[in-house]
Amino acid sequence: MTYLEPGGSWRPLWLVAGVLGLLVVLDVVLPGPDVPPLPWALAVVAVLGLVTFGCSAARRVWTVRVAGAGPDRALSVGRERVPLADVDAAHLRAVREGTAGVDAGAPVLGGGWSLPRGRTGLPLRLTDGRTVLVPTRDPAALSAALLDAAPGSTVPESGGSHGAGPDTPDVRPGDRRTLGP
Repeated sequence: MTYLEPGGSWRPLWLVAGVLGLLVVLDVVLPGPDVPPLPWALAVVAVLGLVTFGCSAARRVWTVRVAGAGPDRALSVGRERVPLADVDAAHLRAVREGTAGVDAGAPVLGGGWSLPRGRTGLPLRLTDGRTVLVPTRDPAALSAALLDAAPGSTVPESGGSHGAGPDTPDVRPGDRRTLGP
């Protein structure tokens, strides 16, 4: 089973291109002094280049994907990858039922300080006890895809705080990405 949720859309690029095209047409059609072609060309290339960069970056950084076969099955958000064998399916089922949630201060999978606009954080506990938030527009579909892809990924319940303990290395913020080196 493959689940893919694009991190961004190309719609902003097409909207900006349409507005710029309309401005060029209005400049040609309306009376008065015309703006020379070189400034128009530079403005169009610069603006469209910036918008293209933003759309491409959003798609690259925030795309959520559940894919792979066998032991290579994984959840990835941008460059971060979590093998589905490391996902606590029992906790994910509890989240779907509304009986479990997220630890305070859980990092966002894929990096970033907070969830991107328009997305909800799906709490995902890993088998080592850490909890991360998966940014998604459709948490129900993503959790269904995760549970379908990792039906046997459960761990025994553990008490106490998650993410800190004798096995957690002492690192400064910024030394590691969300899920480590």
